[in-house]
Amino acid sequence: MAKKSSDKPKGPAGDKTKAPASPREHWKDEPEAHDFPAAADFLSLVAQADDVKRLVSALKTAPIQRRKAKDLLRASALALLPADNAHVVADLAKVRQGEALSPVLLVRGDLRRSAPMVIADGYHRVCASYHLDENADIPCFVADLGSAPSRRASSSRGTSTVQ
Repeated sequence: MAKKSSDKPKGPAGDKTKAPASPREHWKDEPEAHDFPAAADFLSLVAQADDVKRLVSALKTAPIQRRKAKDLLRASALALLPADNAHVVADLAKVRQGEALSPVLLVRGDLRRSAPMVIADGYHRVCASYHLDENADIPCFVADLGSAPSRRASSSRGTSTVQ
């Protein structure tokens, strides 16, 4: 007698139970207070102090957006951290425990200048989310560096930069 397709084993022990679904992320609506100083600390490595102050202020007033984990990684040009990275493991554990993750803080990239988007705070959370579901929508707040007034600053070698 031929087996019906409904007789195929579905669980790890050959039983017909469904395998547990991957846990879904849970997100807070607002960043935690410590996320903004963390973003400022990181941004101070790649931007001048006045730009950092303006960007953090813009992040605090930016409207919430939702973007897919895979798109955030692509736009940032950052590599996906492995699922066994200590910080990713910690965020995955939070999700399994039903704890809400903080939204990510971003600085928009500039396609015309080949400047990638900057994840100012939340890189590990983006990677954890990707490991759960690369198409999951992640709440994020985005600031634009390009809206700053243009200034020219000369260096000692006579070159100039436009900010």
